[in-house]
Amino acid sequence: MKKLSKLLNSRIFVVVMAIFLQVIWMGVFLWKLSSYFKYIDIIVKVLSILMVLWLMNKRSNPAYKLVWMILILTIPIFGVLIYFLFGRSNIARKMEKKFAEFTSDQNAHLKEDTRIRELIDKESREYSNQSAYIRDYGGYPLYGNVESHYFGVGDDMLQAMVDELEKAEHYIFIEYFIIADGYMWRTIRDVLERKAQQGIDVRLIYDDFGCTSRLPRHFYKRLQKKGIKCASFNPLRPIVNIILNNRDHRKILVIDGKVAFTGGINIADEYINQLNRFGHWKDSGIMLKGPAVWSFSSMFLQMWSVVTRMEPEFEKFVPPAYLTPIPEKYKGFIQPYTDIPVDSETVGENVYLNIISHANRYIYIYTPYLIIDNEMMTALCLAAKSGVDIRIVTPEIPDKKSVYLLTQSYYEQLLESGVRIFQYVPGFIHSKVFICDDVVATVGTINLDYRSLYLHFECGAWLFKCEAIEEIKKDMEDTFRDCREITLDFCRNRNIVIRGYQSILRLFAPML
Repeated sequence: MKKLSKLLNSRIFVVVMAIFLQVIWMGVFLWKLSSYFKYIDIIVKVLSILMVLWLMNKRSNPAYKLVWMILILTIPIFGVLIYFLFGRSNIARKMEKKFAEFTSDQNAHLKEDTRIRELIDKESREYSNQSAYIRDYGGYPLYGNVESHYFGVGDDMLQAMVDELEKAEHYIFIEYFIIADGYMWRTIRDVLERKAQQGIDVRLIYDDFGCTSRLPRHFYKRLQKKGIKCASFNPLRPIVNIILNNRDHRKILVIDGKVAFTGGINIADEYINQLNRFGHWKDSGIMLKGPAVWSFSSMFLQMWSVVTRMEPEFEKFVPPAYLTPIPEKYKGFIQPYTDIPVDSETVGENVYLNIISHANRYIYIYTPYLIIDNEMMTALCLAAKSGVDIRIVTPEIPDKKSVYLLTQSYYEQLLESGVRIFQYVPGFIHSKVFICDDVVATVGTINLDYRSLYLHFECGAWLFKCEAIEEIKKDMEDTFRDCREITLDFCRNRNIVIRGYQSILRLFAPML
């Protein structure tokens, strides 16, 4: 009863209900109008057909288009209305223009050292081509001589984050999807407040949707009083807008341009197992030290300029020698990248597909949600049929039951092709990690679902032959021992009601 009362009094419930009522009102108004005036009814039907034809020719995921075409043809008025409000994968023109403007300014301060490109060309032309794709479409260059350290659980990464924050001398940039009041946030906040009082430039971006039920009211005002600059991405308002679906799902911490953290770990107590919500919470992240940190700094500065509408400050923070030096101390190559709904390029998915299509021996994958499109399904199945050892780890304990059942609905086809599926028995796995053939990996924020791949702002780090790959491989081998391997019998012997429900969920997967 307390949970229900808390939900009904929450800001997110009020906002969602307000938007729902507005959509219903607009739909009923148009429906009534069309019932009184036959010409309006004809116009709506013609518009629906034109919309479907437009969607068919649009360069986007076929499954995503299909569900919207069905909705538009089944209930034309509401279908068209809902698509314009929630179905478009690109963000509002005004924000799109800002990103384009700041990207141009940002690119002037991001240059790849030709010597690094020559080195990776000598190592592997195949992986150099993958890296070139990330540079040209993910927006950030390749680096060498970067120290990398992987964390298999959030518990370990928190201590490293605090240790590095304590060393800050000039600036701290924080950008997270979820920040929740609790032990983890208060531990970090105490350091931020002290550093801000020392005159260090501390800035924080949080996604308003991700944090709306997690933070106290006037959160940003308290931080500003302590000298911390604070801004929220795409604030939730009780009015209909077309960028409601686009969220900032990135997790970035940068200290002095020397150290950067990213991965799946948000700033909330369940991520460090101080709060037990779904059993043991396994998540992962990576710490980078060296020239590659500048890419994460520039990612943050671009987003800061967009959300605050301030002029970009790339020149102020660019390291004196941002060109990558010849690798000496640290082996391998690292390339940060971002995926944004501003363009039509699905960088996050394509990085994954590139890894799959070039695998020779094995691919191990962590993902909390396995809600994949036909391209990803085909790539995984073909690789497995070609003899590649593909293992995917998903949760045993779900955070969202319907999404969990939807994830399991993809198991059967994958298993039939030879893909091995493991469920993490101790609890919930939130990591987003790929590793392949002991040479390439990626760690980031990008889930294998439609929202991450098409609607959200995401980021990651692509790794080639660097130290962290060994740490990732060991973590995965240890994790397999804590998992239950799924068989075809598990899929085929399920209750017919559950299988029917999964079929319905599959139809609407692109909208979930």
